[in-house]
Amino acid sequence: MSPPPPTSPTSADAAWRTAPTRTITAGGVTFAYRELGPRGGVPLVFLHHFTAVLDDWDPLVINPIAATRHVITFDNRGVGGSSGSVPHTIDAMAADAVTFIRGLGHEQVDLLGFSLGGGVAQAIIVEHPELVRRAILAGTGPRGGGGIEKMNQIAGLAYLKAALTRLDPRNFLFFPRTPAGKQAATEYLARLKDRTEDRDKRISMQARLAQLKAIRGAAGETPHDLGRIQQPIFVANGDNDLMVASSHSVDIARRIPNAKLTIYPDSGHGGVFQYHHQFVPEVLEFLEAS
Repeated sequence: MSPPPPTSPTSADAAWRTAPTRTITAGGVTFAYRELGPRGGVPLVFLHHFTAVLDDWDPLVINPIAATRHVITFDNRGVGGSSGSVPHTIDAMAADAVTFIRGLGHEQVDLLGFSLGGGVAQAIIVEHPELVRRAILAGTGPRGGGGIEKMNQIAGLAYLKAALTRLDPRNFLFFPRTPAGKQAATEYLARLKDRTEDRDKRISMQARLAQLKAIRGAAGETPHDLGRIQQPIFVANGDNDLMVASSHSVDIARRIPNAKLTIYPDSGHGGVFQYHHQFVPEVLEFLEAS
């Protein structure tokens, strides 16, 4: 697999840069969200990672998918511009996501869950299978998979390195410290600054701590019976994920009967962003398959 070509913020289409932030109130929560792309058909709902808000989606993933698909991104309860407090379990986060989706009037969606969002997606699929047509699980692990309880140490070390080097912690959490990984990190983080107006609120400390508690709690919970999942699932990760061991992605794909797996070389937790030029066509092909 060839390394991705160089990219820059200016190579990202303006759609994500200017998509308006809207709100909808459902289940007593006012959710902040953005949507773009052609309406009609089954929308693709994005579920985000630990500490992320709307502005942390990579425009070089969002824009080319939205060129042909209806895309919806949102802040779950207590995150960014959404009201309320972040719950302490992934199951509760999944219930809030379902409330948001149904609040928009959708009876069926596709899901793209990255990291924590992948755990939320799995809970939605298991508890509300009628709501999900297909799903992409990126950089994520199964409930009860173990190892995730080390998140405190991993994140703490990355934040320490970031403070010492004055770099974003995602340089260390999402990308390998190889020449290709460093270049991918620089380009990815530059793209996240492409949107300059109507930016989202930063995540609160309550939200960070609640998400961390939920992630650690999920590591010790009874595993989902992933063998019951009947929907087509696309699992993707880098080959050296420090946050969620790449072996967990392999395990998910093995346990789900109708799963496709891609592991990107010389990449880590953010492998789908480092290899966006290959990940996006795979996503579109997967979603369009009969």
